[in-house]
Amino acid sequence: MQNLIKRTTGPNRHSGSGSGADGKTLAQKLAENEAMLAAEAEAARAAAAAAPATGSRSAAPPPMAPPVAAPAAPAPAAAAAASVEPDDTAAIVAAAKAMRDRYAGSAVPAAQVKTCLIVDDSRVIRKVAAKIATSLGYHAVEAQDGHEALARCKQAMPDLVLTDWNMPEMDGIEFVQQLRAIPTPKEPVVVFCTSNGGAKDIHDGIAAGADDYIVKPFDEAALKAKLEKLGRG
Repeated sequence: MQNLIKRTTGPNRHSGSGSGADGKTLAQKLAENEAMLAAEAEAARAAAAAAPATGSRSAAPPPMAPPVAAPAAPAPAAAAAASVEPDDTAAIVAAAKAMRDRYAGSAVPAAQVKTCLIVDDSRVIRKVAAKIATSLGYHAVEAQDGHEALARCKQAMPDLVLTDWNMPEMDGIEFVQQLRAIPTPKEPVVVFCTSNGGAKDIHDGIAAGADDYIVKPFDEAALKAKLEKLGRG
């Protein structure tokens, strides 16, 4: 390169042959090129020094915060108390006392069983009707006439009454009329079980207080359909 500089700058240099179009000699251009390369190398070294270390060397982890002791677990009673507001606690206590004292001095009542009172002077008909009522989920109770039936109703009002029309001592019409006169919060469903299927008989039975009628002899399906019609299926 020095030989080249000498050839281009020496006394044997032809006029105008050592300068380019921009008026710079070859030596000046070479010097500028070397300066530019040096500047690029210096910039590359500075960038490498500023970049975070990668590869085998990893960045230092951030300092860990000092450990914090976990809070002690509350005792069971304290935890329960913390989960219930004071007003809720009072309400829960009051409800518990009410349930505890509800049956004080008496046995807890069993699930209510539906009862069916069958009123007929024929023992055979009572047994057949009782079997049908039992198959439909009722507890059957029997009475052979209107007087006995009224006594049973005053003692414990049934859910369903199946009564004959023609009976000695007290017929079905009179029995139903007196039954409906008994004050009770639980009105039973009353169905006449009779062979009297005329329009007048039906009218008289409903007017006396019956809810419906069924013609004898009847079976389980007929009584079930009648009770479903009355909303007691």
